[in-house]
Amino acid sequence: MNKPMCEQDILNYFDDAIKNGHIYALYQPKINHATGRMIGAEALMRWTQPGFGVQFPSDFIPLLEKNDLIYRADLHLFESVCKFLRECIDNGIKPVPISVNMSRYDIYRRDYADQIEKLRIKYDIPVKYIHVEVTETSAIGGMELISNVLNKLHNFGYIVEMDDFGSGYSSLNVLKDLEVDIIKLDMRFLSGDIGGRGGTIISAIVQMAKWLGTPVIAEGVETVEQADFMKSIGCKYVQGYLYSKPLPPEEFCNKLSMREHEPLKPAMALIRHMDAGKFWDPDSMETLIFNNFVGGAAIFTYQEGRIEILRVNKKYVNEIGMNMMEQDVLSCDPMKTFAKDKYRKRYEETLHRAIESGSEESCYTWRKVCSKTCGEETICIRSYIRMIGKTDTQYLFYAMVQNITSEKQQSLQFKEDERRFKNAFEQINVYAWEYIIATKQMRPCFRCMRDLNLPPLVENYPDSAIEVGIFPPDYADLYREWIRKLDCGEVDTIEGIIPLTVGRVPFHVRYTLERDENGAPLKAYGSAALVVDPQSEPS
Repeated sequence: MNKPMCEQDILNYFDDAIKNGHIYALYQPKINHATGRMIGAEALMRWTQPGFGVQFPSDFIPLLEKNDLIYRADLHLFESVCKFLRECIDNGIKPVPISVNMSRYDIYRRDYADQIEKLRIKYDIPVKYIHVEVTETSAIGGMELISNVLNKLHNFGYIVEMDDFGSGYSSLNVLKDLEVDIIKLDMRFLSGDIGGRGGTIISAIVQMAKWLGTPVIAEGVETVEQADFMKSIGCKYVQGYLYSKPLPPEEFCNKLSMREHEPLKPAMALIRHMDAGKFWDPDSMETLIFNNFVGGAAIFTYQEGRIEILRVNKKYVNEIGMNMMEQDVLSCDPMKTFAKDKYRKRYEETLHRAIESGSEESCYTWRKVCSKTCGEETICIRSYIRMIGKTDTQYLFYAMVQNITSEKQQSLQFKEDERRFKNAFEQINVYAWEYIIATKQMRPCFRCMRDLNLPPLVENYPDSAIEVGIFPPDYADLYREWIRKLDCGEVDTIEGIIPLTVGRVPFHVRYTLERDENGAPLKAYGSAALVVDPQSEPS
């Protein structure tokens, strides 16, 4: 059972908590929402006191500040982070940068930056693995004071992040006067409608940060809709419960070993356990979520090949576009909007899958939409569908929609460009492929598949390619060494002349490495060009 400590309890137990690790760090990952890769983490202070249980930071941190103890607590947390990073490095686990908070009370103590630098040196932690977060409200203590501290941190080599940006009284002034390296946006701007004023303000902030060349991290992201919105305006880095709660060191280490991360809270999960009947109650939580938090959504019935739309939210109408009114959507027959019979069939098959699985199912369909003002247009809609009720003959569905017309048109254009590229590629003797380092998978070009009889995805590369004879046995070890250097990030490019296939045809083979935000190897792009008159072979 958790029991809050009073002020005297906090003062009495503070030294014991520091000594015995009752004050400790949890780590919340920062994720690139576009790739799913972890780009960093934040160390968050927690206190679990025997006899009292877990204490909320909002209860004990203000009291530590009031009693001039936060300085010691922050130094203790910084040292805990250094110990954790040292254990990772010693155990061969490649860490990500961890940001540690520096309060305005730390800034008042002019030696704080020197103290944390001594701890970093004591544990021999490369400075690239520690970021320092200062809050926007730190500027209240005096712009000159915080500027001097930031200059000292930069001289030591630390990356400085501005935490809770947007929550202060003069955000733009702070952004102008303080040289910070990363901005962390307060997502309370998006507590309401993403398309409202908050979304407009955040879009403007992200754009200004781009002009300044300053990366932005969205903090407190809890829904896919929020993360997708941030990515759409140019902010792909997110932190929050969408991907992970703050984790103890052991669980965080497990996260570090994962190359890619998936959201924990898909938007459709919000309606998984809801009462379908409450969607018609204007005061219910179901209605609140339906109208505000889940994107474009509709409720409809399906019976013997017929669909009747019962309810849509404003975002659904916006996704469909065409200046349609809600009544226009409700009055149309959805089964007559599909551009071709195959799309109507695809949609019905998705409904039946949702009935059988009881889970979310998805598909995309092209539809012809007609409005009085814009006429007729063909659009592509991706639907995420879940059955939420049924009778003997009728099924009730909840659907979320996304208008992906632009995305699909780009894809079609890409396919056309690829067709032209293939035609041009046929005229030269070059092969190309992509090597995915985390999974040791290789994706070959069409010529590789055609001429070497390779599948679209080659597993366990390069051993599988060596086994089928693409690389002669006497060059196998050399090629494995190339791949090892790429895997470890020892080189950014590597090349040489290698005879390929049983015919030992000489090719000039070249690799170019792509790294992620932290410099870790991500992919390698390979090519092989026929050598008409080879001058040398690799040694």
